[in-house]
Amino acid sequence: MDYQLPRVQIVPQADDQVAFQVDGKDRLRWHAAPRYPRPFVFPLLGPSGRSVIRLGHPAAPDHGHHRALWWGHQNIGGVNFWEERGGSQQIRQEDWIHYQDGPQEAGIVVKIGWFDQHKTKLLQQELIAVYRPLDKGEGWLELQTTFSSPLETLPLGKTNFGFLGLRVAASMSAHYGGGRLTAEGGATGEQHIFGKQAKWMDYSGPLADSWEGVTWCDHPSNPSYPTSWHVRDDGWMSAAFCLREGYELRKGQTLRLRYGFHVHARPVVAQAADKQQADFAASPAWEVVKAERPWRVTLRRAAK
Repeated sequence: MDYQLPRVQIVPQADDQVAFQVDGKDRLRWHAAPRYPRPFVFPLLGPSGRSVIRLGHPAAPDHGHHRALWWGHQNIGGVNFWEERGGSQQIRQEDWIHYQDGPQEAGIVVKIGWFDQHKTKLLQQELIAVYRPLDKGEGWLELQTTFSSPLETLPLGKTNFGFLGLRVAASMSAHYGGGRLTAEGGATGEQHIFGKQAKWMDYSGPLADSWEGVTWCDHPSNPSYPTSWHVRDDGWMSAAFCLREGYELRKGQTLRLRYGFHVHARPVVAQAADKQQADFAASPAWEVVKAERPWRVTLRRAAK
């Protein structure tokens, strides 16, 4: 037999979940069950085998919309897709386009619709998520999303909230644990970082018997680069795309955003984070192209 089992695999699970597995063991899961107001990622495992992200706020029960690592925006044409307060608007996975295994990385491509309370689609989202295991249990998660709208014009309002949020484990937060927020350039803590621009942001702290963290890298192709950050000492960080100003999406145009997440051991090292972000900045975007049988399409890096 000449078939070699891919080391990194996408394995669909019950309840509309997709597991990203390395050597047969989960490293993260994508949740897309229609009973949820939005899809999300949970868990995302660090080198210790424990999740570096969590569901919900450690002390605020009204923050159930903090779904570990999730998509949302507070003002899409006046509709709030951020909080979950009984509204009937929904961000819903409509279909999966492609699952791809590989010896070094694996990825998914899914189609997501953003629907208002009248079931009108305001946004169409194509999401590409690729995970690559690194040495000593570390990992790299890359998210590339492309938005379009069937409306003639769709204003994205100025807000701190959106398009993407991440909440770390309570023990990793600065307020509820022993963690630390660190931005490119060396500033630490919410007071010195909130609203500031940076190419990367890191949240690191104690997890089990180790110190682990997540470095979030922005990409220079993003219109807001370097992004302004909405961060909190309570364990929250977000590349706030519309923090400085709103954005208008026109019919026939697309908005593509690329973010990378380095799940690492030990406190962040600035020089290593700078290199990680630079490598990400130099990497080509992902593209979905037609393929030979048995696959309909394949996921690959675009030519430079």
